Amino acid sequence: MPGLEDLYREIILDHYKSPRNRGTLEPPAVRAEGHNPLCGDEIEVFLDVQDGVISDIKISGQGCSISQSSASMMSAAVKGKPVEQVRALIQRFKHMMSIEDETSEPDTSTPLGDLEALQGVVKFPVRIKCAVLAWNTLAEGLELASA
Repeated sequence: MPGLEDLYREIILDHYKSPRNRGTLEPPAVRAEGHNPLCGDEIEVFLDVQDGVISDIKISGQGCSISQSSASMMSAAVKGKPVEQVRALIQRFKHMMSIEDETSEPDTSTPLGDLEALQGVVKFPVRIKCAVLAWNTLAEGLELASA
């Protein structure tokens, strides 16, 4: 479907050119770093978790359009959401990227929204790590926040 692919391409480019939640947060916000040595993508995720909810998130780093767009879309999707819902979204996103254990079914009650634009990345296996980098870094940040 060429029209849908064009729409998805536009969404990815919009998030790349105008990233959401760009910046840093001061401590006591949690900071997690992610790096993909194969392509040089770097992501920093700053999380402020209050009462089990991601009250604020900021993203910084550099890399390809896929990694940076994914980080922007991720930050918009999780801001203001309960941590447990965010963990379910991480699992669902990884499942969409075909890297989550196929025996576990993701919670489909959490809508993906703009994140569906990244599903075309699975056609290019080498780029999947670019799309998932921010999500792995977010998961690490959530672990640090709960410690």
